[in-house]
Amino acid sequence: MTLPQGSDFILVVLLLNIGLLPPAQRQGNYRLYDQQSVELLTFIKCAQQLGFKLKELQAMLEGYRGQALPWNLAHQAIADKKQELTDRIAALNRQYVQLTEFEASLKQAQSDCPLERV
Repeated sequence: MTLPQGSDFILVVLLLNIGLLPPAQRQGNYRLYDQQSVELLTFIKCAQQLGFKLKELQAMLEGYRGQALPWNLAHQAIADKKQELTDRIAALNRQYVQLTEFEASLKQAQSDCPLERV
């Protein structure tokens, strides 16, 4: 089976080089991937779109060699990523509040400044 249309050749080569994707069989100029490799590539692309880095995926898939995907590790990684996002959102909300307060204090300082009225 060839990879689905739209599969990024550079990504596939990178995944092969770092060991996340097993080597494909060759038939002439074509590389033929088994169904598990295609599913793994789909999983990796989806995970990347959801913010996972290749290094995180390497840790999650360490030791994976064609058997069933380690769903328990994937669920844990998803839970960890959601917590990371929750923490980042909280930090951004705090920063937003601080910026709003800073903006208000600047407006107050500007209105209190006698030089502005001249």
